Amino acid sequence: MRIAIAGGGLGGLTLARILHQHGIDAVVYEREASRSARPQGGALDLHPESGQQALAEAGLAGRFRSEARPEGEEHRILDPTGRTLVHHEPQPGSFSGRPEIDRSALRDLLLDSLPGDTVVWRHRLVAATPRPDGGWELTFQGGHRTGCDILIGADGARSIVRSLLADVQLSYVATLVELNIEDADRRHPDLAELVGPGNLWCVGVNQILAAQRLSDGSLRVGISLRADDRPIDTYRSKRALLDMFSGWDPSLTALIEAGDSAPTPRLIEAMPIDTRWSSRPGVTLIGDAAHLMPPVGEGANQAMLDAAELAGRLAANPADPDSAIRSYEKAMFARIHPIAEMSARVQAMMLSPTAAEDIVRFFTARPAEPAPAD
Repeated sequence: MRIAIAGGGLGGLTLARILHQHGIDAVVYEREASRSARPQGGALDLHPESGQQALAEAGLAGRFRSEARPEGEEHRILDPTGRTLVHHEPQPGSFSGRPEIDRSALRDLLLDSLPGDTVVWRHRLVAATPRPDGGWELTFQGGHRTGCDILIGADGARSIVRSLLADVQLSYVATLVELNIEDADRRHPDLAELVGPGNLWCVGVNQILAAQRLSDGSLRVGISLRADDRPIDTYRSKRALLDMFSGWDPSLTALIEAGDSAPTPRLIEAMPIDTRWSSRPGVTLIGDAAHLMPPVGEGANQAMLDAAELAGRLAANPADPDSAIRSYEKAMFARIHPIAEMSARVQAMMLSPTAAEDIVRFFTARPAEPAPAD
C-alpha cells in the first residue's frame, strides 16, 4: 500500500509519524525547499484532547514537554486605553492546560521523528488523476510524476486534493496583518513587559491588536480586522495601520511602530461549516484541506487529531483502506461540525463592535481557558 501525503505541515507530518509507529510507510510531498525555507509563524497552544493526544499517539509527548512553555498560557486582554479587562495566569510549570509551543519547534520535533527519506522537498502537487487500475497519478510542479495507492490531502487552505472530493467556495472572513519584533527584552523592554511571557490582546471596535512572545525572545504582532474591500496593499504601510488605531494609547500602538520589517497582510478565509463529500476510494483530506476554519485556536489541533484518527483506522484495517477512510470521514464530519460553528461564532465576536464586553464574558465564564491562538 503506497501512501502519499500532500503537504508537510503539522497534520501531514503527524500522520506520517503515527503511520510509521504502526510500521506503515508513507511519503510526504512538500512544496517548500527545506524545513528552514520560510518562517513557520508564531506559537500555538496544544489542547489535551486533540493536539496533545495526537502527540501521545505519535510517541512524542515527552519531547513536546521538553519544548513547550506552560508559562506561555498567560494572557492579558486590554481595552484601547490600556485598561486590563482579563488577566489569566497559569499554574507555574503545569502541563495540565494548553502549553504553548512555537510552530517551528513543533514542526522540527515531528520532522526529527521521521526517517530521513519520508519528506520529499520541492514537490508542489499540481494535479492528481485516477489510474485505470486504481490509485492515483501525481503530477508536481516542474513535470515530475509518480503514483500512489492512497492519496491524503494535507495541503492546506488552497488544497489541490480537495477538488477531487468537493467543489468548495472559500469565504473571506477577516484580514490579518503580522509584524515581528526581534530581541524584545533588550531592544524594547517596555513592549516585552507589556506582552509578558504569553499573549496580549488589545480589543477595540471591529479590530484587535495582539502580540505573543516566542521562545527566542521575539514578539509576533498580529492585527485582526474585519473583512472589507480595501486593497490588501493598504495594509503593508505602518502609517496606514497606525491611522486605523488612531486614538489608542501610544503604549499599545508602539507594537506597530516597533515592527522590524514591513507589515505582512493576508486574507483569512473559511470553508462552509457544513462541508461534506461522498467518500471516494483511495483519497481523503485532513486539516485545513478538510475543514478550513477561522484561526481561533482549533486549526492545528484538529489537523493533528485528524491525523491520529486516520492513521489509527488505516493501521487497524490495512486490508481495506477504503473502509478505514469512510469510517474516519464519518467520525471527522461529526466531530468538526460543532467546532467549526464555534470557531465562526468566536471569530465574529472578536471583531464585533461589542467585542470587549463579549470577550470578557466569554473568558470570565471559562476562567481556566487560555486565549485562543492558532
